[in-house]
Amino acid sequence: MTTTETPTELDPQQVGEFAGRMFGAYGGGMLAFMVDLGHRTGLFEAAADGPATSQELADRAGLHERYVREWLGAVVTGGIFEYDAKNGVYTLPAVAAACLTGPGAGNVAPFSGFVAHLGTHLTDVARAFKEGGGVPYSAFRPGFTDIMDAGSRNVFDGTLVDGVLPLAPGLIDELQAGARLADVGCGTGHALVLMAKAFPASTFVGYDLAEDAIERARAEAAAEGVANISFEVRDIVTIAKQEPFDAITTFDTIHDLVDPAGVLASVYANLRPGGTFLMVEPHLQTKLEDNLGNFMAPMMYATSTLHCLTVSLAEGGAGLGTCFGEQKAVELLADAGFGEVSILPHPADPIDGVFVTHKPEEA
Repeated sequence: MTTTETPTELDPQQVGEFAGRMFGAYGGGMLAFMVDLGHRTGLFEAAADGPATSQELADRAGLHERYVREWLGAVVTGGIFEYDAKNGVYTLPAVAAACLTGPGAGNVAPFSGFVAHLGTHLTDVARAFKEGGGVPYSAFRPGFTDIMDAGSRNVFDGTLVDGVLPLAPGLIDELQAGARLADVGCGTGHALVLMAKAFPASTFVGYDLAEDAIERARAEAAAEGVANISFEVRDIVTIAKQEPFDAITTFDTIHDLVDPAGVLASVYANLRPGGTFLMVEPHLQTKLEDNLGNFMAPMMYATSTLHCLTVSLAEGGAGLGTCFGEQKAVELLADAGFGEVSILPHPADPIDGVFVTHKPEEA
């Protein structure tokens, strides 16, 4: 005996609305490319000088008007610019300028580069869906190094010394008096350079596996004339317990790692009793259902799929992923031996949280 199910009749209006949502998403992705172009070519900075025609804006930025005019069509209809059709004048509103120009932490334009860069690896990620494994971190460099540097530099400049470090009780006093601090996954080292300049009585060490990033870190330290800092190409897991550090930091590093538990255990082993561990990581919840109302969650899960998850799985790693969440973070820290964890909002980055914990004094 067989039965035939009657197909569910779909509401054409609902179908149309969903299709509209999809094209809205595709348009948002394409608009991100336009933001990247505006950032790369200096168009946002030029537009921040005041209303202009397409020719005037092209002249300010030293660009070809025809390209600028077509770009303006995208950013006007995308709600970024305003357009006075009568006079042919384009205006970057003050709110948009605050978010897309300047050296401060509020300039989110550099992050648009992630969309373009991660999209170039779709074919390899799709292959990993079918075959397993992943796309190794080396495949993303050196472009990913550039994007990470561009995206984090302004945030570090605006908030690291005066906003993030003070969230760890007593850390500023220790650094002013003279302490030893290591940054694990230091990338191009800009955070450490800022700390080394702010706290000349302390000494700083940066560890990272990317040789190109460490080369840039050393070059920046030399250019800034800071002598209380060094950089090493190595994995902290390989470091035998030595003279302990007073503090260790990681900035958006743990979720990418092949062996996050091993790295946290090594961080713990290389801290003095009572030492501070300050960890900046995406601040989501571990359970998917608890992230449903978070407007940043789709972007973060997508970033994980396209980069953070796959670089770990490529090496047979844990595949923690960007959205491992605060509950998993607390669990990992406890497994490593750390005590109570304070989870605080990042002073300038809506994506990240600041996790502060200590090695017990009796350890």
